[in-house]
Amino acid sequence: MYVMSFVAAVPTNKKEAYQTHSLLAAQVFKEHGALRVVECWGDFILPGEVTSYPMAVAAKEGETIVTGWQEWPDKETAHANMDKAMQDPRMADMEMPFDGKRMIFGGFETLVDA
Repeated sequence: MYVMSFVAAVPTNKKEAYQTHSLLAAQVFKEHGALRVVECWGDFILPGEVTSYPMAVAAKEGETIVTGWQEWPDKETAHANMDKAMQDPRMADMEMPFDGKRMIFGGFETLVDA
């Protein structure tokens, strides 16, 4: 399994808009080959002194940290279809309820799945 994951800061007052965005994005990713899509709203996020989730995405006052991931069968499928999913017209028409420039993301090979 291959995982594409991200962390972002979302204005707390846009939680409902973010959930709507996430549900549509999940549908698009799954139609393009993702096996599972998970999105999580921050509940216990501690500020850091050296590094932290809020520092990583330059979170501002009134923003909540979110994280999520898409599970793909393998790296090749993820990379071949991620661009297709992002080019999907539904994604282009979607309102971004957060600053995507401060989102961090990456792909990961599964090391342990216990």
